[in-house]
Amino acid sequence: MRILPAFFLLALIGCSPAKRLTRDLRTNTQFTDHFTGFALYDPVTQKTMVSHNADKGFVPASNTKLFSLYAGLLTLTDSLPALRYVVRGDSLIFWGTGNPLLLHPDLPDTAALRFLRSRPERLFYSASNYNPPRLGPGWAWDDFNDDYSCEQAPLPLYGNFVRFTYPDRRPDVSIQPAFFGDSTVVSTVHPTPRDVQRDEHRNRFVRPQNSRPFRQDVPFRWSPELAVKLLSDTLNRPVGLVNMGMPTGTRLVYGTPTDSLYKRTEHVSDNTLAEHILLMASAQKGDPVLNPARIRAMVDSVALGKRKDIRWVDGSGMSRYNLFTPSSLIALLKLIQAKVPQQRLFTLLPAGGQSGTLRGMLKSDKPFVFAKSGSMTSVYNLSGYLVTRKGKVLLFSMMHNNFVQPVSEIRQRTAQFLEQIHNQF
Repeated sequence: MRILPAFFLLALIGCSPAKRLTRDLRTNTQFTDHFTGFALYDPVTQKTMVSHNADKGFVPASNTKLFSLYAGLLTLTDSLPALRYVVRGDSLIFWGTGNPLLLHPDLPDTAALRFLRSRPERLFYSASNYNPPRLGPGWAWDDFNDDYSCEQAPLPLYGNFVRFTYPDRRPDVSIQPAFFGDSTVVSTVHPTPRDVQRDEHRNRFVRPQNSRPFRQDVPFRWSPELAVKLLSDTLNRPVGLVNMGMPTGTRLVYGTPTDSLYKRTEHVSDNTLAEHILLMASAQKGDPVLNPARIRAMVDSVALGKRKDIRWVDGSGMSRYNLFTPSSLIALLKLIQAKVPQQRLFTLLPAGGQSGTLRGMLKSDKPFVFAKSGSMTSVYNLSGYLVTRKGKVLLFSMMHNNFVQPVSEIRQRTAQFLEQIHNQF
């Protein structure tokens, strides 16, 4: 057997794909002009193939939704909890579970409505099981008018937003729910604003006089009083409001299949749905007061063993207080992969070039990246699963923070880097 010279062996090692990628991450200005982290893991050999700043903390943005997905996988059944209730004499008292799909215009869950319509008792809603803050920790206060910043609530309705639709060649705007028509006025300022603006502290909306065709979803200020008004209006029967703690022995009504929620959450990167997964997980466990922090602590313990190098504060990734490492995301991806069959898993996540937030990147005859993206100003991350030309399924997490370029440019750099991995491994 011929023995190769040591220097030749070193040269071969240095030219390996993993070494080339590592060198690129350390020296290429595409990755050194800002803070970049990367980890690549082979679940078959159980070895990390590439690691660069993999144990450094990054603002994860919507990569956080992978943790919320895992929280749901650990706690929720095949169907979402719709509401909890108890009967007392001629009255039915119910509590919200945080299910965000009641009357949602894009993914409605009608189970709770069907149930309430069928009951002969008088209906009373209690909001005693959750008193949410107006916005999540670390959320930008001036995003209150944007559809990605809807308020959290124990009983969301209509997605907690008002949908304004300006159709082409039609005389007036459509407002859904119509309940907010009386609190919407036409702008009298000049020049007229191009979009709908809500008063920061109340449900008063100002819309443009004559607008181009477009659709805008504007969050409304949720309150228990508003919730019973909207429910009464929809059910065409009175719904009272009481302040009653949730007793033991309440019954749970189930609704839409969980995968429909997971898929929309990950594909559209819907912040409201992600936040409410944690509330529903708490409701599923029977907590008398919905406690998303307890769910986060449980997932942290199961998935990461209470690592000290991460910080998880919300369900959506809206907060810049969140801090994850590429290594911690790989650890999570391993657990998700072990819990969910591959065909189902790849359906839940956006597919490169085909669906969700990855529709416009990594285009190929056959998708080879199934992953969750996360972006905000100076942040772009992508974590998930990559199928190589040889058919290997690898786990990866690429995180970019503190760049000044447009997100689109960093997204393109990430796509090119992942294409190399697809072709070389």
